[in-house]
Parts: sequence; structure tokens; C-alpha cells
Amino acid sequence: MYLSRLILNPRSQQVRSDLARPYAMHCTLLNAFPQGEVHVERTAEDAIGLLYRIDEDARTGALHLLVQSQRPPSWALLADHDYLLPVADNPATREVDLQLQVGQAFAFRLRANPTRRLSAGKGNKGKRIGIYKEEEQEAWLQRKGEQHGFRVLHVQLSRSDMLKQADVIRDNKGNVHDLKLFSVQFDGVLQVVDTERLVQAIGAGIGSGKAFGCGLLSVA
Repeated sequence: MYLSRLILNPRSQQVRSDLARPYAMHCTLLNAFPQGEVHVERTAEDAIGLLYRIDEDARTGALHLLVQSQRPPSWALLADHDYLLPVADNPATREVDLQLQVGQAFAFRLRANPTRRLSAGKGNKGKRIGIYKEEEQEAWLQRKGEQHGFRVLHVQLSRSDMLKQADVIRDNKGNVHDLKLFSVQFDGVLQVVDTERLVQAIGAGIGSGKAFGCGLLSVA
């Protein structure tokens, strides 16, 4: 697994456009990988497994784009087109080998799209809707922890946003619709309960909206 940190150039027109249209940023980042491997299943052995999140440096205000992938990226194209600030160690990429032990505690950050499905009768999947109440969002994260091998010891919620993008969802009839996706940032401390399930969750991401900057679970 590979983790990259890109410091974005706020004067770049493409950066400003991608920040306003998160799926466009997802498409931009895919240019760092072989195009023939973009559309394979996320669980496939040769999957790219692209996850990303925008973080703002509290000290400098710089926009850091964190990108996690299962394959090594090549960021030369973005660097050549002024997408990145021309500063030292930008971009920076390292290979990550997760060595976790049951009982260990880690600080974590997760920007996620908390949702639930409405009931649609036996055997049918109902419409997915956002979870907006803070206590229900915390309960959603606790359930995800039980599912993915960790226990939430402490959490703080911030940066709640409604992401909007026009003409990005296509239904079964070929009609195109606008996207509205609610996201919230979770910061806190988690404890490892099941190392295998947690490593899988970090690699695959948590929740929906992964192509819109959600799902990347960072631990430190």
C-alpha cells in the first residue's frame, strides 16, 4: 500500500475546479496510474484502491491532498502542469506496511459519508440516505468499528459539508442526475480489536462516497 502527500497549488485553475467538483479530482488522480487498471473491482489483486482526502495545514493554511493506493503512483503529470506547489518533497510518496497488534491505540482521522438504507421490503435494497444528527453519526462510526475490527475510544466531529456536483449519477434508464453527498470528519482515538479486519478496512476504505473524497481512514 502506498501513501502520498501532495501540496496543492491554490493558484491553479484545475485545482480550484477539482476542489469544487470532488469526482473531477478523483478522475485527475487516476491519471497517476495505468488506465487499463482503473475499472477493475476494488477487491481484485491488481486494483488501484484509490482513496483520497483534503486536509488543511492548521499552521500554514496549505491544502494537503492525501492519496492512498494499492499500486505505486506517478505524479509527474500533475507536477508538470502546476497542480502542485513547487516546494521541496512535493509530492512525497512512501510505501506503508501496517504492523498492528490487538490492544494498540492509535489516533485516527476519517472523512466519511455516514448513511443508512430505508426499508424497501424483504430482499430489496432501499434508498440510501444521509445521517445528519451528531449522536447518530457517532453511532454509525461505532457500528463501522465493530464491523471492521476496531473500537472507538474517543471521537470529535467537525467539517460537516454537503458535497454537490451536477450531472454525475446515471440511472438504469440512462438519465443523468445531480449528486448531493453529506460528509463529516471524525478525529479521535481507536483501539485495535481485530488486526486482519482493520488492515482490510484501511486498504478498502470505510463507508460510501469513496470517489468523492470520503472513506480514507488514517491512523498514527
